[in-house]
Amino acid sequence: MSAPLPLALTPSTAPSPAGLSTASGQPCHHTPQPLNARALAALSAPGAPQPLAFFNATVRAGFPSPAADHSHKRIDLNDHLVRNREATFLFRVRGDSMTGAGIYDGDTLVIDRSLDARHHHIVLAVVNQEFTVKRLYRRAGVVKLLAENPLYPALVFQPDQELSIWGVVTFNLHKLT
Repeated sequence: MSAPLPLALTPSTAPSPAGLSTASGQPCHHTPQPLNARALAALSAPGAPQPLAFFNATVRAGFPSPAADHSHKRIDLNDHLVRNREATFLFRVRGDSMTGAGIYDGDTLVIDRSLDARHHHIVLAVVNQEFTVKRLYRRAGVVKLLAENPLYPALVFQPDQELSIWGVVTFNLHKLT
Protein backbone atom coordinates (compact mmCIF):
# COMPACT_ATOMS: atom_id res chain seq x y z
CA MET A 1 0.00 0.00 0.00
CA SER A 2 1.34 3.43 -0.88
CA ALA A 3 1.94 6.17 1.66
CA PRO A 4 -1.12 8.28 2.39
CA LEU A 5 -1.40 11.64 0.68
CA PRO A 6 -1.86 14.82 2.67
CA LEU A 7 -5.32 15.29 1.17
CA ALA A 8 -8.57 13.77 2.37
CA LEU A 9 -9.34 11.34 -0.45
CA THR A 10 -11.76 9.23 1.53
CA PRO A 11 -15.46 9.14 0.70
CA SER A 12 -17.25 12.22 1.94
CA THR A 13 -20.16 11.94 4.31
CA ALA A 14 -20.91 15.65 4.15
CA PRO A 15 -22.81 17.56 1.52
CA SER A 16 -25.97 16.13 0.17
CA PRO A 17 -26.49 16.28 -3.60
CA ALA A 18 -29.38 18.72 -3.47
CA GLY A 19 -28.97 22.41 -2.94
CA LEU A 20 -25.32 22.96 -3.81
CA SER A 21 -24.48 26.19 -5.60
CA THR A 22 -21.67 28.63 -6.23
CA ALA A 23 -20.92 31.58 -3.95
CA SER A 24 -23.12 33.74 -6.19
CA GLY A 25 -26.06 31.45 -5.52
CA GLN A 26 -26.10 30.19 -9.11
CA PRO A 27 -25.85 26.44 -9.69
CA CYS A 28 -22.31 25.27 -10.41
CA HIS A 29 -21.74 24.57 -14.12
CA HIS A 30 -20.39 21.10 -13.32
CA THR A 31 -22.83 20.28 -10.51
CA PRO A 32 -25.29 17.50 -11.35
CA GLN A 33 -28.99 18.23 -11.01
CA PRO A 34 -30.49 17.18 -7.65
CA LEU A 35 -31.16 13.48 -7.37
CA ASN A 36 -34.46 12.32 -8.76
CA ALA A 37 -36.16 10.78 -5.71
CA ARG A 38 -37.88 8.09 -7.78
CA ALA A 39 -34.64 7.06 -9.48
CA LEU A 40 -32.78 6.93 -6.18
CA ALA A 41 -35.56 4.93 -4.54
CA ALA A 42 -35.64 2.47 -7.42
CA LEU A 43 -31.91 1.88 -7.11
CA SER A 44 -31.42 1.90 -3.35
CA ALA A 45 -34.70 0.81 -1.74
CA PRO A 46 -35.54 -2.85 -1.35
CA GLY A 47 -38.54 -4.02 -3.29
CA ALA A 48 -39.69 -6.01 -6.24
CA PRO A 49 -37.24 -5.72 -9.15
CA GLN A 50 -38.48 -4.57 -12.52
CA PRO A 51 -36.82 -7.06 -14.87
CA LEU A 52 -36.29 -6.36 -18.55
CA ALA A 53 -36.07 -8.84 -21.43
CA PHE A 54 -32.55 -10.07 -22.09
CA PHE A 55 -31.71 -11.91 -25.30
CA ASN A 56 -28.88 -14.38 -24.94
CA ALA A 57 -27.12 -13.18 -28.08
CA THR A 58 -24.50 -10.66 -29.05
CA VAL A 59 -25.27 -7.86 -31.46
CA ARG A 60 -22.79 -7.08 -34.20
CA ALA A 61 -21.95 -3.47 -34.83
CA GLY A 62 -20.45 -4.29 -38.22
CA PHE A 63 -22.05 -6.48 -40.87
CA PRO A 64 -25.29 -8.18 -39.80
CA SER A 65 -25.33 -11.93 -39.22
CA PRO A 66 -28.19 -14.23 -40.17
CA ALA A 67 -30.94 -14.34 -37.57
CA ALA A 68 -30.83 -17.34 -35.28
CA ASP A 69 -33.05 -18.66 -32.56
CA HIS A 70 -32.08 -16.81 -29.42
CA SER A 71 -33.40 -17.60 -26.01
CA HIS A 72 -34.34 -14.73 -23.79
CA LYS A 73 -34.96 -14.29 -20.11
CA ARG A 74 -35.92 -11.44 -17.82
CA ILE A 75 -33.09 -9.61 -16.04
CA ASP A 76 -32.90 -6.95 -13.37
CA LEU A 77 -30.48 -4.14 -14.33
CA ASN A 78 -29.54 -3.80 -10.67
CA ASP A 79 -27.82 -7.19 -10.98
CA HIS A 80 -25.61 -5.78 -13.75
CA LEU A 81 -25.11 -2.16 -12.67
CA VAL A 82 -25.04 -2.29 -8.87
CA ARG A 83 -22.41 -3.98 -6.69
CA ASN A 84 -23.57 -2.56 -3.38
CA ARG A 85 -27.20 -1.43 -3.33
CA GLU A 86 -26.89 0.64 -0.14
CA ALA A 87 -23.88 2.57 -1.50
CA THR A 88 -25.04 3.14 -5.09
CA PHE A 89 -26.68 6.32 -6.33
CA LEU A 90 -27.69 7.94 -9.61
CA PHE A 91 -26.64 11.44 -10.61
CA ARG A 92 -27.71 13.43 -13.67
CA VAL A 93 -24.83 15.17 -15.46
CA ARG A 94 -25.00 18.84 -16.31
CA GLY A 95 -22.19 20.37 -18.33
CA ASP A 96 -19.63 19.33 -20.91
CA SER A 97 -16.34 18.98 -19.03
CA MET A 98 -16.25 15.18 -19.46
CA THR A 99 -17.24 14.75 -23.12
CA GLY A 100 -13.84 13.23 -23.95
CA ALA A 101 -14.72 10.34 -21.64
CA GLY A 102 -18.11 9.87 -23.31
CA ILE A 103 -20.03 11.61 -20.52
CA TYR A 104 -22.46 14.19 -21.91
CA ASP A 105 -24.91 16.73 -20.56
CA GLY A 106 -28.06 14.87 -19.49
CA ASP A 107 -26.40 11.48 -18.98
CA THR A 108 -27.10 9.52 -15.82
CA LEU A 109 -24.10 8.28 -13.84
CA VAL A 110 -24.11 5.30 -11.51
CA ILE A 111 -21.97 6.21 -8.50
CA ASP A 112 -20.66 3.63 -6.01
CA ARG A 113 -19.62 5.08 -2.66
CA SER A 114 -18.18 1.78 -1.40
CA LEU A 115 -15.27 1.75 -3.89
CA ASP A 116 -11.84 3.21 -3.16
CA ALA A 117 -10.99 5.93 -5.66
CA ARG A 118 -7.75 5.20 -7.49
CA HIS A 119 -5.58 7.01 -9.99
CA HIS A 120 -7.39 7.39 -13.33
CA HIS A 121 -10.88 6.58 -11.95
CA ILE A 122 -13.68 8.94 -12.87
CA VAL A 123 -15.02 10.20 -9.57
CA LEU A 124 -17.76 12.34 -8.11
CA ALA A 125 -15.83 14.77 -5.93
CA VAL A 126 -16.79 17.53 -3.54
CA VAL A 127 -14.71 20.67 -4.07
CA ASN A 128 -15.58 23.76 -2.02
CA GLN A 129 -18.93 22.17 -1.11
CA GLU A 130 -19.84 21.60 -4.77
CA PHE A 131 -20.10 18.33 -6.66
CA THR A 132 -18.05 17.80 -9.79
CA VAL A 133 -17.30 14.78 -12.00
CA LYS A 134 -13.68 14.50 -13.08
CA ARG A 135 -10.89 11.99 -13.64
CA LEU A 136 -8.69 11.52 -10.57
CA TYR A 137 -4.96 12.00 -11.07
CA ARG A 138 -2.83 10.90 -8.13
CA ARG A 139 0.88 10.35 -8.80
CA ALA A 140 4.11 11.26 -6.98
CA GLY A 141 2.31 13.36 -4.37
CA VAL A 142 0.42 15.36 -7.00
CA VAL A 143 -3.36 15.27 -6.82
CA LYS A 144 -5.53 16.72 -9.58
CA LEU A 145 -9.02 16.43 -10.93
CA LEU A 146 -8.86 16.36 -14.71
CA ALA A 147 -11.58 17.39 -17.09
CA GLU A 148 -11.95 15.38 -20.29
CA ASN A 149 -12.50 18.49 -22.36
CA PRO A 150 -9.56 20.74 -23.32
CA LEU A 151 -11.66 23.84 -22.62
CA TYR A 152 -11.45 23.16 -18.86
CA PRO A 153 -8.29 23.43 -16.76
CA ALA A 154 -7.20 20.78 -14.27
CA LEU A 155 -8.03 21.37 -10.62
CA VAL A 156 -4.69 21.00 -8.81
CA PHE A 157 -4.78 20.55 -5.05
CA GLN A 158 -2.24 21.82 -2.55
CA PRO A 159 -1.56 19.97 0.72
CA ASP A 160 -3.62 22.52 2.68
CA GLN A 161 -6.70 22.12 0.45
CA GLU A 162 -9.41 19.59 1.09
CA LEU A 163 -10.70 17.22 -1.54
CA SER A 164 -13.42 14.71 -0.73
CA ILE A 165 -14.24 11.88 -3.07
CA TRP A 166 -17.96 11.19 -2.74
CA GLY A 167 -17.94 8.10 -4.95
CA VAL A 168 -16.58 6.36 -8.03
CA VAL A 169 -18.43 6.43 -11.36
CA THR A 170 -19.08 2.83 -12.40
CA PHE A 171 -21.48 3.27 -15.33
CA ASN A 172 -22.78 5.99 -17.60
CA LEU A 173 -26.36 5.62 -18.81
CA HIS A 174 -26.30 7.54 -22.06
CA LYS A 175 -29.57 8.19 -23.87
CA LEU A 176 -29.33 7.80 -27.64
CA THR A 177 -32.78 8.97 -28.70
